[in-house]
Amino acid sequence: MKLLFVVSHPESGPVFCAITSACERLGQSWACFFTDDGVRVLGDARARELACRAQPATVCGHSWDRFMDGTTCPVAVGSQTELSAMLSKAEKVISL
Repeated sequence: MKLLFVVSHPESGPVFCAITSACERLGQSWACFFTDDGVRVLGDARARELACRAQPATVCGHSWDRFMDGTTCPVAVGSQTELSAMLSKAEKVISL
């Protein structure tokens, strides 16, 4: 994958949506991992829609359980181990 977005801040949703939309327009491959209270970004319909099109999109299960009050997760649930694997495959990492 070219780009990996690591989303860890709950207010990064607008930037996440803008950049990932641009990636799609350019045909750029990208993936995303949501952690800490950055999982709250997935509460936004547009961010959720974009995340579901990432290859892959994963959320830290511990963070999801902590911050999302039992809602169903729209992407794969994983752990920091998955993040490590994703980091090793990404050409560039963008932390939001």
